[in-house]
Amino acid sequence: MCDIVVMYDGYSNLKNKHEMKANCSCTLIKGFHNIVVDTMTSWDRDKIILALKKEDLTVDDISYVISTHGHSDHIGNNNLFLKAKHIVGFSVSFKDDYYLHPFDEGEEFKINNNVKVIPTPGHTLTDVTVLVISNSKETVALTGDLFEKFEDIEDPGIWLDAGSEDEVLQRKNRSKVAQLADWIVPGHGPKFKVTDEIREILLKQIHIQS
Repeated sequence: MCDIVVMYDGYSNLKNKHEMKANCSCTLIKGFHNIVVDTMTSWDRDKIILALKKEDLTVDDISYVISTHGHSDHIGNNNLFLKAKHIVGFSVSFKDDYYLHPFDEGEEFKINNNVKVIPTPGHTLTDVTVLVISNSKETVALTGDLFEKFEDIEDPGIWLDAGSEDEVLQRKNRSKVAQLADWIVPGHGPKFKVTDEIREILLKQIHIQS
């Protein structure tokens, strides 16, 4: 099993038509492999090092760094982790070695018995979600911007306004992940519990014309 520590909750607040304040959720998975998911902006280096120190870890203790997609607020400190294998969207690499995993064919990437990475395109066409079995035997989905925040369940305009390269795929994958997960860590908000009501709402939204 794994211990899942949300080191920093993401946020996004529109200031005006042309400006917003935003940063992504940054999560540590402690287990057979230590994994960091989404490394925030380039200005958050010291925050990540401090958060790892609180967990008695250093950057060299991290085996995998996973960026749910390639936007700047999700990859800003990937270069802290020079001993880790990196997964950025559909790209898997270590140093200058690249591994051609068929995410585009729907195939999951299994890290160990408790952690796997699945393709969930929509926000970008190469988005991934990390599914983790926690110490309490619940499934936690670290989704990046597949889910912007809890409020976008009732108000899809939130995730649509955040940008979607394929709205139809994103609706389908939001519903798919909700069927698999007990908890969701969204890209820009606190972790939330997935209820049957949420699953029903998301299933109905698949059929909404974008």
